[in-house]
Amino acid sequence: MKANNYSTVSFLSDYGNKDEFVGVVKSVIRSIANAVSIIDITHGIKPHDIRAGSLALARASQYLLPGIVLAVVDPGVGGERRAVAIEINNGEYVFVGPDNGLLALAIAMLGDVTAAIELDNPNFHIPTYSSTFDGRDIFAPVSAHLCAGVPIKELGTSIPELSLQPGLMPVSSMEGNFLVAEVLWQDHFGNLQLNISQEDIEDFNDNLVIHIGDKVRTVRKVNAFNQIQESEIGIISDSSGLLSLCAFGRSAAEEIRVSEGQQIKIENGSPLQETPTMITIKEKP
Repeated sequence: MKANNYSTVSFLSDYGNKDEFVGVVKSVIRSIANAVSIIDITHGIKPHDIRAGSLALARASQYLLPGIVLAVVDPGVGGERRAVAIEINNGEYVFVGPDNGLLALAIAMLGDVTAAIELDNPNFHIPTYSSTFDGRDIFAPVSAHLCAGVPIKELGTSIPELSLQPGLMPVSSMEGNFLVAEVLWQDHFGNLQLNISQEDIEDFNDNLVIHIGDKVRTVRKVNAFNQIQESEIGIISDSSGLLSLCAFGRSAAEEIRVSEGQQIKIENGSPLQETPTMITIKEKP
């Protein structure tokens, strides 16, 4: 089997930047494939939050360089979940990580699975007595060996694509006059990404009413952050093509006190009222 050589590893994890974990994984990769470039997607995923990691990887996926995508959010490390390498589009990408749903959404966005391997060949692992750091002991050396030209099928046992754990993307719905959405993500600025797009509200007025539990608030459709007035919340198409609740120079999340995973009900609001402008025409003397 002809092997691909890869020059880039794109790396996402929930390791954070306080401990040595990220640096150790990178060092293991470079010790085997010393010319490879490693791109940090993020290491700020909340610990053990597979859903958040999966969504972040999916948001980034269409902008990643072809090569190895190493993703580790792995609360089941050392347990029964499989360690896998998944080839996409005949080797354009290879995803390496735990088979727990973390990889699924990004893979679905990038193309077709052309090989799926359980990483059970210890010849490409680091010998260890521990089962708590597969990022260092399995995923990092496997990623490096792929970069060095080892064919993916030498890394372990082929497994059926349909046996891979699926990703979970919440779907919006209509309940009477309400569009029921969910907060997918709160970004660094406090914007709240929803699981709906502009098409879902194209028949709604520019003013919308959102219900969060027993709280009710009016929001307004905008095209740019600076169109949002002080104390107002806007709803905007974000850089991923989904709608986000936002504020100008403020955190929408703090202001309306909502967080990832919460349900939001949206209903049509009143049409914007245009304020008439009085024009006085003076006669020429």
